[in-house]
Amino acid sequence: MTAPAETSPLEARVGHHYQMAGTYLVGREKLREYARAVQDYHPAHWDVTAARELGYSDVIAPLTFTSAPGMQCNRRMFEEIVVGYDTYLQTEEVFEQHRPIVAGDELIIDVELSSVRRTAGRDFITVTNTYTDLHGERVHTLHTTVVGVTAEDIDAGVKTAVQNAMMHDMNILDIGGNDADYEKTIRPDGEIRISQGTLTRTPGTANFDDVQVGDELPIHHTRLSRGDLVNYAGVAGDANPIHWDEDIAKLAGLPDVIAHGMLTMGLGAGFVSRWSGDPGAVTRYAVRLSQPAVVSAREGADIEFSGKVKSLDPQTRSGVVLVGAKAGGKKIFGLATLHVRFR
Repeated sequence: MTAPAETSPLEARVGHHYQMAGTYLVGREKLREYARAVQDYHPAHWDVTAARELGYSDVIAPLTFTSAPGMQCNRRMFEEIVVGYDTYLQTEEVFEQHRPIVAGDELIIDVELSSVRRTAGRDFITVTNTYTDLHGERVHTLHTTVVGVTAEDIDAGVKTAVQNAMMHDMNILDIGGNDADYEKTIRPDGEIRISQGTLTRTPGTANFDDVQVGDELPIHHTRLSRGDLVNYAGVAGDANPIHWDEDIAKLAGLPDVIAHGMLTMGLGAGFVSRWSGDPGAVTRYAVRLSQPAVVSAREGADIEFSGKVKSLDPQTRSGVVLVGAKAGGKKIFGLATLHVRFR
């Protein structure tokens, strides 16, 4: 007889939903600031004329940009709803780009605890952010999966060290609300309209007939320094000091300071858009992290990106690109795929 699967008390909270207060106005300079932080210099993120030549009304957001407002909106989820853990480890991200976000967009952001699964005694928690414009169309969906970590897995001194190092209005380890005060709220019923903008516009990519399965993207090396990590932390709102404080990183069981997972994903997205010619032609980007990129104070880190066309679909004139990333001889991405539309 098969033993019943382990369950977590958190599973009863799956479906919990709330909406960001007010709206998020996408600023042109904020997009450029984020593009610089992920070293993405595709003209569509920087130059209005170049963006308009590709058919956009203004400069467009890098594919992983939504993680920045998402970080802000998700604080409440991990402070009040997802309880019982001392910290979290990022494991997987899925970005669904229904249409590129452009400067001037005013977005409504919803947050939902979409799944909890227990594997080998660990809880894998997925939070979904949806971004809807003022016309009522969902333009982007972001799924973030983390593993809940308890005090048994980290040094007891981490909490004190982290709080002493944090910015004045941040406390990333002050989590775990009062269960007695919990009240579940769910998404109201209503029509969900998904924007078709990425599918209906003519992309500025290569002709589908000129792309072959097995085509390899040119190898690209990106250097990261501690300064890059500090800059990304400020731009993206990721305040965790394991990304800039060596002592705290080692207390957390790491060999040294590590790059943000979202930063390496942003670098990977820019690597593909340099090859494809149009960052807005990506419909889906999924990354499963395997190892962090260690960034030493003296040498920094060198990340090698590679890519290959895995499959092509003549009906949709689109393809799937596999993306590899290595640092220090170790794979950073366990599996990373981008779905790209071609002309």
